[in-house]
Amino acid sequence: MTVPTGRRERKKAATRQKIADTALRLFLERGYDAVGIRDVAAEADVAVTTLFSHFASKEALVFEQDADFEQRLQQAVTDRAPDEPLIPALRREVHAMVRHCTAEGSAPIYRMIDESRALREYEESMRLRHADALAAAIAADPGLDRSAMACRTIARFVIDAYALAREAADPQAALDEIFRMIEAAWEAA
Repeated sequence: MTVPTGRRERKKAATRQKIADTALRLFLERGYDAVGIRDVAAEADVAVTTLFSHFASKEALVFEQDADFEQRLQQAVTDRAPDEPLIPALRREVHAMVRHCTAEGSAPIYRMIDESRALREYEESMRLRHADALAAAIAADPGLDRSAMACRTIARFVIDAYALAREAADPQAALDEIFRMIEAAWEAA
């Protein structure tokens, strides 16, 4: 994610982070379904309209790093060295993301997501959007001569690798196993 440079941008980013942190704290303390948007806005000391200027929905408050996740995946494709193969670059980025989401203290968040139908559905739609964005980045790379279907398939595999590894007893080992399969699929495409 880009770091805001101007005073106004820094204040907006700080307000956004304050709202997200407040929402997550309230959701974990009281339960996702027991907390309303007005509760979050009041606790964060912002107007409901201010909350909605930063977050499109209540579910988006839980997934506040959504845009950063998508951007990081796209940059793994676009910012890799000219001679670096695609799959190792994606593997490295997904490893970093899985380390972050399996860090100490993240289990209650994912338990909350798993227990809420609305959050599970939001996460699924988010995954599909990330896969589409990643597929577009792969397809746009002139050095990767693959069909649109191959790009979409690999992108879905990468997004699913993240989700599957996050749930595994040994996330890093799971990613290693999954990415061996992704590498084989990419080579076969």
